[in-house]
Amino acid sequence: MRQSPTVPAPDVSGGGDSDIAAVGSLVADPGRCRILLALDDGRALPASRLAAEAGVSAATASSHLGKLTAGGLLTVEAHGRHRYYRLAGPEVGELIEALQRLAPAAPVRSLRQSSRARALRQARTCYDHVAGRLGVELMRAMIERGYVAGGDGTYDPAVAVEDGRTGYGKDVEYVLTGAGRSFLAEFGARIPERRRLMRYCVDWSEQRHHLSGAVGRGLLDRLLELHWVRRSGDSRAVFVTEEGGAGFARVFGVRV
Repeated sequence: MRQSPTVPAPDVSGGGDSDIAAVGSLVADPGRCRILLALDDGRALPASRLAAEAGVSAATASSHLGKLTAGGLLTVEAHGRHRYYRLAGPEVGELIEALQRLAPAAPVRSLRQSSRARALRQARTCYDHVAGRLGVELMRAMIERGYVAGGDGTYDPAVAVEDGRTGYGKDVEYVLTGAGRSFLAEFGARIPERRRLMRYCVDWSEQRHHLSGAVGRGLLDRLLELHWVRRSGDSRAVFVTEEGGAGFARVFGVRV
């Protein structure tokens, strides 16, 4: 009797193409998007706070948080009887910033919404670094002073690099110069280890580059420590203090 030829099992060890739809389905729900935006300042928040931010019931928030955690966009930490959620990493923050750059502006229907939108564009956190007009101006100042080299802060989607590093966040290779290292040390900014030193995001409201990576994180931590900026209690906006306004002008030449 003739035997059928043996068909080798497919090799799936390397995986197929990226499943963008899997991530797309997670951000397709407005409630889940509001949860991600609430966490885009890098902090960990409890489910009750996230339910309020999303405007949904506790049960619905629990379902959303479960899907976002299972999908790899969030991590969860247990503190006693409470569970706190945060973005799974800077890549998720970059995803949120990129989506905001592509998304249409939400309608503004009240003075409060208008004030909040203006504050976010002026200065905000993008995961663990400064974004908005303040973030872009700090990036510009560091480039002009020779602390950062490799680009001029301009976002150009048509730029392509010969070695294939094209696309969002990869078209420019910024480096921290020796002068930049000396400045950060003198300024008192502590740079976290085990993080890529220099990264950048395309700022969705300014359409220019702002600084991220370990340097961006260390800079934000120092600004908070100096009380040059303070966090908002109910949004990702950060507000420049009177002391900070003088400090930004003196140290960076940035007038807020």
